[in-house]
Amino acid sequence: MSGNRRTIPRVIHPSAVLRRLARAGAVLAVLAGALAGATATGGVAQAASPGPCDIYASGGTPCVAAHSTTRALYSTYSGPLYQVTRASDKALRDIGALGAGGYADAAAQDAFCAGTTCLISVIYDQSGRGNHLTQAPGGGAAPGPDDLAVANLAPVTLNGHKAYGVYVAPGTGYRNNRTSGVATGDQPEGMYAILDGTHYNGGCCFDYGNAETSNNDTGNGHMEAIYFGNIKVWGYGSGPGPWVMADLENGLFSGVNPGYNANDPTVSHRFLTAMVKGAPNQWAIRAGDARSGSLSTFYSGPRPNASGYNPMHKEGAIILGIGGDNSKGARGTFYEGVMTSGYPSDTTENAVQANVVAAGYAEQPGTTATGALRGAGSGKCLDVPNSSATPGVQSQIHSCSGAANQTWTRTADGRLTVNLSGTTLCLDAYGAGTADGTKVVTWPCNGGANQQWRFNADGSVVGVQSGRCLDVSGAGTADGTPVQLWTCSGASNQRWTLG
Repeated sequence: MSGNRRTIPRVIHPSAVLRRLARAGAVLAVLAGALAGATATGGVAQAASPGPCDIYASGGTPCVAAHSTTRALYSTYSGPLYQVTRASDKALRDIGALGAGGYADAAAQDAFCAGTTCLISVIYDQSGRGNHLTQAPGGGAAPGPDDLAVANLAPVTLNGHKAYGVYVAPGTGYRNNRTSGVATGDQPEGMYAILDGTHYNGGCCFDYGNAETSNNDTGNGHMEAIYFGNIKVWGYGSGPGPWVMADLENGLFSGVNPGYNANDPTVSHRFLTAMVKGAPNQWAIRAGDARSGSLSTFYSGPRPNASGYNPMHKEGAIILGIGGDNSKGARGTFYEGVMTSGYPSDTTENAVQANVVAAGYAEQPGTTATGALRGAGSGKCLDVPNSSATPGVQSQIHSCSGAANQTWTRTADGRLTVNLSGTTLCLDAYGAGTADGTKVVTWPCNGGANQQWRFNADGSVVGVQSGRCLDVSGAGTADGTPVQLWTCSGASNQRWTLG
């Protein structure tokens, strides 16, 4: 954060009235309303229905932290959702909802960030407790400060309304070590997160939840966070992964024992609801498709039988995208999530799931496409020489053939991928270089910013990390002319069409 950083406002939210409702009857009423909303076609008046935090409050387990870059999580919330910092001049802009209880104003971000890159510098807490997430500092596992997420790498729609998630590449992380109301010790709590179930890896650790306040590993049971990924060093579930598990520190747990839980399945939903909750000698994992259907319970029972987890020793910090000691080798995408005071009932969580389904998460139209990437100046196609799957081969242009080594997929998160002999590789700025002349190669996909590309209306394809254009060397037109990064000029050797 630079000298442009300002004091983060405290947002006041009138949730006290909801807590006075009769809890059992209120939960049933909210569940009925949420289920009815799940069948609707979607509209702009989201404020007419309760949000996830209204539902939790009705169940007697109010939100103590509520984070989302896609929508308001209370029906009456009208404050900022997140803040972006513009790379060109370090200016700041709060991005709010379109109205109370509404969807994010993505158009405001697009206008503010036009022609440059923006980073998500603050994810505001909507609960009124000031538990905002900002750039994570260094910790015992890795120095800092961590990277901030590029603001436009996870585009989605909610009932047709454009929004952006938080794209976490390895090295990216958010944290708040001085929170209010978050569970400590063995106090009960719940949490959920809506994630991209196709964006993960085996690095440690893509978490959202309760962590240490010191940025260090302080022992077993000092964390309680949702984990998503396919690491198998500690606990794991059935199939190849990824799995929803709990990071309880010094272990990712899928059940009562460290190690394998056959009832914790591999999940692959494009939009995933992941839940973890814990109380004295009781905890659970639940998950489901965020676009349809109900939740499944993957574990519910006593605390792990290893030492240090009963009772728990939670410290009350909040993390996103990293482990408690700032382990930051993971990747994933976060859209919304909350933490509660108290152990939510299954009935309350089922109502939250119905609300999420009714929100209508979907991929943004036009963000994914597959075909040849044809150069405007040469009329030739971006090509992987000899269809080689060897990492580090420099890309070139070649007469278009329609072959697999010229078939590129633009993914929703900004990658350009090619599949060669069953191996998916990403278009990559070699060595994370940013200088003119940096080779553009194919490399195993790793979520790095040097593998993310922004398509512009003028036909240029710009590397997110470098800000430089995908360029045919020397404006050449011959087969085999290499492709590189170069300062954007608007010339025809830097213009491309995909399809």
